[in-house]
Amino acid sequence: MPNHLSPLGIIHTIISILAVIAAFIALAREGKIGPRSGPGKWYIVLTILSCLTSFGIMRTGHFTPAHMLSVLVLLILPVGIYARSIWKTGAPGAKIETIAMTLTLFLSFIPAVTETLTRLPISGPIAGNQDAAVIKMTLLVVAVIFGLGVVYQLRKLRKPVQA
Repeated sequence: MPNHLSPLGIIHTIISILAVIAAFIALAREGKIGPRSGPGKWYIVLTILSCLTSFGIMRTGHFTPAHMLSVLVLLILPVGIYARSIWKTGAPGAKIETIAMTLTLFLSFIPAVTETLTRLPISGPIAGNQDAAVIKMTLLVVAVIFGLGVVYQLRKLRKPVQA
């Protein structure tokens, strides 16, 4: 089977998968992607690298909506990282941090789902193009999971920590 990824595409994919793994480790351990935790720091670094490497990948030969999502993620990450410093009163900063960090993960899933379903399996991809119904349905499921996840995380922030 031929490999349809460029060397940069392979590096980008590996970095992106590692970023998602770091995010899931943070979510499993803490219930959120905390920018000061070990997995959270790895998620941030790997996500920045993933976004930056995406700019060198232009399958269509020009800037795409996926590149715009990388720009958006790079703009939202600092909001999540510095939210608690900016909003020193606690609750707003914690909420903004949680929403922003989770939003960056959700936004990263949009091109991930599209690229995966239009490329795999190599012998006959699941989706014929980025507008395929299976992609739209998968993204809807991801959006619902994101929404439920954020609601869960925000509710968890309201509960007092029991010693």
